[in-house]
Order: sequence, then structure tokens, then C-alpha cells
Amino acid sequence: MVRQRRTRSRKKSSGTSGIFLAAFLVLFLGGAGAAWLVLTPFGPQSGTFVEVAPGSSSVRIGQLLESAGVVRSQFAFDVVRALKRGTLKAGEYRFDHPAPVTEVYERIEHGDVFTRSVTVPEGASVFDIAVRLEQAGLGARQEFLDAQTKQAALVADLDPLAKSLEGYLFPDTYSFPRKAGPAQICAVMVRRFRAVAGQLGLKENVHRVVTMASLIERETAVDAERPLVASVFENRLAKNMPLMTDPAVIYGLQLEGRWRGEIYQTDLQHSTPYNTYLHPGLPPGPVGNPGIRSLRAAMEPARTDYLYFVASGSNAQGQSLFARTLDEHTRNVAGYRHAMKKAGGR
Repeated sequence: MVRQRRTRSRKKSSGTSGIFLAAFLVLFLGGAGAAWLVLTPFGPQSGTFVEVAPGSSSVRIGQLLESAGVVRSQFAFDVVRALKRGTLKAGEYRFDHPAPVTEVYERIEHGDVFTRSVTVPEGASVFDIAVRLEQAGLGARQEFLDAQTKQAALVADLDPLAKSLEGYLFPDTYSFPRKAGPAQICAVMVRRFRAVAGQLGLKENVHRVVTMASLIERETAVDAERPLVASVFENRLAKNMPLMTDPAVIYGLQLEGRWRGEIYQTDLQHSTPYNTYLHPGLPPGPVGNPGIRSLRAAMEPARTDYLYFVASGSNAQGQSLFARTLDEHTRNVAGYRHAMKKAGGR
């Protein structure tokens, strides 16, 4: 009797061990499978876009990723989500190489959305900006030009005279979503202008200040000269002398589609509202988008009795030459031409 009981006990113990072993194997294989799904790189070899809409659940995001071929299985993404419990951010994401699910998850958790960068240099006009946006893949040139005119109301409180956003699209480096429309782009750039205007305390005579700053920006790239250029313009305005500034003439020609890449004598004789050789006073509006230093110079011009200058942008020595009289200016121009000729210019 005793022997029989021992045999049954051994059989029971053996059966229990088998169950534990089977369970262990199932868990081990399940864990290994999950680890393989999560850690083994998977995904596209070329650019694939996935757009996560605001308010999307983690389940929906996993479905999108699996459908796009970014992850091998939605289950793997759900596993990582359950472990990390981070906040997933909306936006458009670009995946261009096989990666573990953990990397995919972290990108969405950090909001590493896909954007296109574009740099708008100081003094760039709406025509220049439109070309740069098109080159960056952010829409057709003409679409932006049309939008910046239609969106003039964005600055109506600052400049009731504004017929476009010229002057108020602040120069900077921007990162825009791939699908950003021209209206959205305009709004972002105007918002940046408002921030800078607030920093400078620019609240009054905004139209005049921005118009003046745009001329200063296009006439010199030398920071120390900006207040001096501003003083020349202010002194000429005070004496009712025409400003005779080429950038304004060029802008008027651009508006009419007549700009040929170089300014000719006939251009100076062609009447547009922006021809400051023919019409006294400031042009009707900005001729470009000035940076903070030119805006500050327009607000705080130097006190001088200069009435003329040869612009640094075309000077062989790289700096402007200022003069109080026409005779002095004539000598400066002659010296400039001589230096240009010596340097191999025309």
C-alpha cells in the first residue's frame, strides 16, 4: 500500500512540473516573440508619411503605422505604449528607414514632426520670399504672392494703409509643416514681426517706420551705417529733396513685371509710385522686409547733416561714403568708379 501511494505522488509531481514547463515555454516564446516584434528593425526604405490627427488614440495611431508599413504589427506599438505611457503628439511624421518600434514610438512621443525649413534674409521682398518657398516645396510662387495680398488684414491694426504684407513678413529661418498653406505661412511670419515690434516698442507711425526701414535694409548691410543712411533719408525728406533710392525704383518695376535684373536710365525715367527719383517723399509702402537693426535705425536715426551717400552694396571698399554737399558726393562717386574699375568692375 505504501509503495502505491509513493508512485501516485511521483506521477502527480511529474504532471505538475510538465504544466509549469509548458507555461514557461509559452511565456518565454511569447516574450521572445514580443521582443522580436518590438526590437527588430522594420519599415520603409524611402520616405513614407503618416499624419497623426489631433485627438487620435494610441490604437488609431498603431493602426495608421501598420497600414503605412512603418511597424510590423500594431500589437508591437501597443506593447511599447503600455510600457512607456507617454503622451503622443499630433502632426505629420516622415519615416525613411527600417527602425525598431521603440524608435518609432519615441519620435511620436517627442513630436519629431516633419517640416520644411526656409530662410528669409533681411531685406527680402515678397517676390524673393515666394521664390524661396517654392524652392523649399512649400507651394507655388504665385499662390504665396496672391495670399500675402489677400491677407493684408492681418496688419490692419498696425498699418491701415497696407495693401499687402510687404514689410511685415519678418526675416528669419522658419520650419513649416509640409502641407502648410500660404495663409498659414503668412500668419506665422506676421506673428514674428509683431513679437519684434513689441520688443522694440514700435507702436506709432508703423507704416512710416517700416517703409523707411525697408529702404535702409536694401541700401546697406553694414550695421554701423544703418543710422547714418536713415539720417540721409530724413534730412532729404526735411528739405523736400527726392530720395533717389534705386531699391524703391526696382520694387516699382517688379510690381509691374518690368524688372530686367539691372537698372537702366530708362527705368529711372519710368513713372511708378515707387520711383523716388520722380516723386518726392517716401514710397507708398515698404519695398522689402527689414530686420530688427534696420527697424531700430528707422526709429532712431543718427543726427547728421549728410544729404548723399554711395551705397556700401556697390562700393569696392565695402562701406558707404557719406557727403554733405553735391560736390563732395560727386567726388565720392568718381572715387568709387575709379576703385571699381581698378578692381575689374565696369
